[in-house]
Amino acid sequence: MLSETVTVPSGEGALIGELTVPDTVFGVAVLARSSGRSLHNPRSRALAGTLHNAALGTLVIDLLTDDEAAADRATGRRHRDVELLTDRLTASVDWLAPQVSDLPVGLFGASTGAAAALGAAAARPGLVDTVVCPDGRPDLAGDYVLGHVHAPVLLLVGGLDTEILRLNRETANRLRVLSRLRVIPDATHLFEEPGALDEVASVAARWFAGMGQSPVFAGMGHSPI
Repeated sequence: MLSETVTVPSGEGALIGELTVPDTVFGVAVLARSSGRSLHNPRSRALAGTLHNAALGTLVIDLLTDDEAAADRATGRRHRDVELLTDRLTASVDWLAPQVSDLPVGLFGASTGAAAALGAAAARPGLVDTVVCPDGRPDLAGDYVLGHVHAPVLLLVGGLDTEILRLNRETANRLRVLSRLRVIPDATHLFEEPGALDEVASVAARWFAGMGQSPVFAGMGHSPI
């Protein structure tokens, strides 16, 4: 398995990420966070490990600078500049595509990063093969973006996270592509209950496993996963 810290050009600055490619690999997932410190976040690392075991590479990337993330923590608010996050994630996709040759690419966006992942998928339909949004706010992407997403979408929400579940259900109805809303029973916001995050990682790995395998992938969208 190869793993390296990478620098992704983005506008006037740069984003820091970690690219990991297993010896046997059939796709790469971009794990985008909008809360900073992704490379050292235990949740991101646990998810990445599950994907590696499923023969998927990962690009774990921070969409915020350290200063932006610190400002969010100081105010207790999530970063809501969806356009900025979308531009940065799109730049990450542009950088990744030539690095991984013809491997399928999926985007994994949590919180506000869910809207950014959908925005990047809409902006790069030829490069993004699927999108997974766990515990996210895909509704923040807006109707125009949702109408231009062509990649299959998986939404993951805790069954007890009632408001986020409502917003994700509304988003699923507004998407014009193959989509699936998977509810994790008895889980709340951030999937903090024992075993909940493991289930999210396992479901996401199986969904990503369908990238580039159209008949199989389409079937996964209509059956339990």
